[in-house]
Amino acid sequence: MATTTTTARAGIKSSTGKSRASLSQMETYVWVGLDKRGQKMKGEMTTKTASLVKAELRRQGINPQSVKNKPKPLFGKTGSTIKSRDISVFSRQLATMMAAGVPMVQGFEIVAGGQSNPRFKDMLVDIKTEIEGGSALNEALGKYPVQFDELYRNLVKAGESAGVLDTILDTVANYQENIEAIKGKIKKAMFYPAMVIGVAVLVSCILLIFVIPQFETVFKNFGADLPAFTQMLVSMSRFMVAYWWLILLWLIGSVFALMMAYKRSTRFQHFVGRFLLKLPVIGLILRQSAMARFARTLGVTFKAGVPLVEALDSVAGATGSVIYNEAVKRIREDVSVGHQLQLAIRQTQLFPNMVVQMVSIGEESGALDAMLFKIAEFYEQEVNNAVDALASLLEPFIMIIIGVIVGGMVIGMYLPIFKLGAVVG
Repeated sequence: MATTTTTARAGIKSSTGKSRASLSQMETYVWVGLDKRGQKMKGEMTTKTASLVKAELRRQGINPQSVKNKPKPLFGKTGSTIKSRDISVFSRQLATMMAAGVPMVQGFEIVAGGQSNPRFKDMLVDIKTEIEGGSALNEALGKYPVQFDELYRNLVKAGESAGVLDTILDTVANYQENIEAIKGKIKKAMFYPAMVIGVAVLVSCILLIFVIPQFETVFKNFGADLPAFTQMLVSMSRFMVAYWWLILLWLIGSVFALMMAYKRSTRFQHFVGRFLLKLPVIGLILRQSAMARFARTLGVTFKAGVPLVEALDSVAGATGSVIYNEAVKRIREDVSVGHQLQLAIRQTQLFPNMVVQMVSIGEESGALDAMLFKIAEFYEQEVNNAVDALASLLEPFIMIIIGVIVGGMVIGMYLPIFKLGAVVG
């Protein structure tokens, strides 16, 4: 009897595997047809064969005239990479449709049909076929761990178990939109000074390579010694003209080496993390952002019914900081042996007393998720205020840097002319 049951189960698994394999062999067809009024219509449909396309068109009252495979791109798949914002929009769309009573598989079809990014569309079609083959949504999403991280899958799993998947997807969408807003603020804070300094460096290189050599030919006719500052600029210009390629290779090599060191060395990651957190203003923004993401993520997972220890596993990678990532792992270890969350947070010495006290109140009152959301809202607003303040603070500072670099070069070039004018006078 046991053997028969085992054989039956094996047969079921085998047939399920075959059905998934056949479902995954989907192709996109471009069709042209005429409706009942004789009006020409065209579109795309993803299915197994052209015959199925024709059958579906006839069912919709369209007389198919032409059904062809969609041409493949010349250089393989096109389309940009799948961004976190794409996943956020997808979550919102799927949550809205499921709340309206649209079946999940049909929801995936609708969302995939509206995608302009082929990579994202293919991913959604593949997930849909997995669900049609009998997989749970969290299992199907597990095929794409980069796009759907452990936190996302855990929330979906909790929603499926509790039978409130549409509500959880709406919560996930809200969460991702908040996190994307924070990320946008951080990028804005970093991009502006980096861009301005980059422009200043570019202008300096142009002056050294193209402008100063023209002045040098004029200086040779003076027949007098150049001022020390001008001579230094001329020497720098000669070096840049002769070895610009070597400097460029050195810069590229240095950036690549730093990226590899950061990727492979945990100690270097911690060094960079600590350095960034100690920077004035920017360090404050990064700390506040980490606390907002910690509170928001833990609040969402805890509200969804994920056990606290398991929730902390997911939260660790969501803080956006190596230092806070390690701190959350220590918090998880303390909580797993029976410590209160507020005590575990206090031991890290990375969270302000306000966070500790609000978590303590939340634990005592049984409203931990509500308190975590209040913490997240507070620090998200603080990040907004800090980024606005940073932009105002950096504007005069950046102008001073540009003035010193570019203005110094201009003065250095005109010093010999001023000297010559003084001698003539």
